[in-house]
Amino acid sequence: MSQRPISRSLDLQKLREEGFDIEVRSGHLVEHHVPYVRADRTVAYGDLVSNLELADDRTVKPTNHVAMWTGDPPCNANGTPIQGLVNSSQDQRIDAGLVVRHTFSRKPDGGYIDYFHKMFTYTRILEAQAQLVDSSAAASTFVVRAAEDESVFKYIDTASSRAGIVPISQKLAHGKIAIVGLGGTGSYVLDHVAKTPVEEIHLFDGDTFLQHNAFRSPGAPSADDLGRTLKKVDWFSETYSRMRRKVVPHALDVDQSNVAQLEGMDFVFLCMDKGGSKRDIVDHLIEKRIPFIDCGMGLHVDAESLGGAARVTTVMYPRGAELKARIPFTDGVANEYSQNIQISDLNALNASLAVIKWKKLWGFYNDVEGELATSYMVSANEIVNEVTRDETEAVRS
Repeated sequence: MSQRPISRSLDLQKLREEGFDIEVRSGHLVEHHVPYVRADRTVAYGDLVSNLELADDRTVKPTNHVAMWTGDPPCNANGTPIQGLVNSSQDQRIDAGLVVRHTFSRKPDGGYIDYFHKMFTYTRILEAQAQLVDSSAAASTFVVRAAEDESVFKYIDTASSRAGIVPISQKLAHGKIAIVGLGGTGSYVLDHVAKTPVEEIHLFDGDTFLQHNAFRSPGAPSADDLGRTLKKVDWFSETYSRMRRKVVPHALDVDQSNVAQLEGMDFVFLCMDKGGSKRDIVDHLIEKRIPFIDCGMGLHVDAESLGGAARVTTVMYPRGAELKARIPFTDGVANEYSQNIQISDLNALNASLAVIKWKKLWGFYNDVEGELATSYMVSANEIVNEVTRDETEAVRS
């Protein structure tokens, strides 16, 4: 259901301002993470649910004083039931993911003024007893959920709002992005892009997420996670779908036979090192005038330490052929990187250089030089721009 009632109703806005984790689902107001005491005198958390009465997507005074509850029967701090609260106990399905088990009845004189009054009253009855057992128990989490019709995120991007850059962030809120290859660099590209409001992120990789991948990717999968032997695209889609919507997995290696699947994309990150397949993809993207960034790393052993470079090349119409000449098309024989000696910090840096450039193209970052080919040299700790906009006269397609 649309979350417009929250933005249009002062009582629901006040609940959010107090830090309550609320959302509107299937015509009901749901408050998550409400602490209570169970019969064994331990603190647990449940969801408090109320029917929602609206006029033009604005709340009106509740005519029903009853609330519903997903947890166990709530108790006092000593483990005895709270008297006069639970009215009935019977499972009731609100929607596919929400089942209430009990109804509460506590009616003040004159009824509840609004939904803030109603939810706050029931919450404080439960929370007061929970805090006698655990002083840190609190319903206020200051987690703000976002609905699908409001945002691609499942909770609101308060990082941008706190920094006052929401209008700038919204420059990225369009289009379909593809990431081809979810090795070390590709997985970090996903980590960065997933935290932008881009409309869709499509993942392309045919490999399985294995133990060695855990050491060159963001996050910390458990041994049980690795034992599931999921495809990389499924693992990363599942992981990042906890935070945002529209992370779309494609469990295949892109090559000449299926490269047409990239044609609906507005931008592509190439994070692969298979020469023949990469050449086919590059040629196709240039032909279709789809802008892309090619990422690459090369490492070598130098006096018992590692040296090398991380590289990003940005290719856009109309100078695709000229920039293509800067992309290596080898499978990296005798190269430590291609032998799976990948270093997570360099993978992350390679991805960061690529994503920063993508953000520049869409106006998120200031872009004075207009660099289109950039390398980071490990031993010199130096970033070099080898091609700039002035040299290529490239423009965004």
